[in-house]
Amino acid sequence: QVQLVESGGGLVQAGGSLRLSCAASGLTFSLYTMGWFRQAPGKEREFVAAIRWSGGSTIYLDSVKGRFTISRDNAKNTAYLQMNNLKPEDTAVYYCAAAYKLSVDLVSGKRYAYWGQGTQVTVSS
Repeated sequence: QVQLVESGGGLVQAGGSLRLSCAASGLTFSLYTMGWFRQAPGKEREFVAAIRWSGGSTIYLDSVKGRFTISRDNAKNTAYLQMNNLKPEDTAVYYCAAAYKLSVDLVSGKRYAYWGQGTQVTVSS
């Protein structure tokens, strides 16, 4: 069955960096658009970034542009989210998600069929 396993979360001071990884199994990774979402306590889940299955183009939440970078390594079946200059408002549980050949409406979580269990990111001020 399909599994997405996130890792790399933790506690970091404001201005610091973290690199999240999402290891996928049970699917043909290169055919899936990969997304990162997050959910802070008491808030709804929000889109953070996505990378298309074909061509590798990316999109980002406005508030993370210039600080976060999404990438993928199809040979390793892994997606990454490099997060720099972290801010306290980035504190959340971060989830990776996979959508088969998704090319439009990448920001909608409803488009993604598979989800990981999440990894906690806490940024202290």
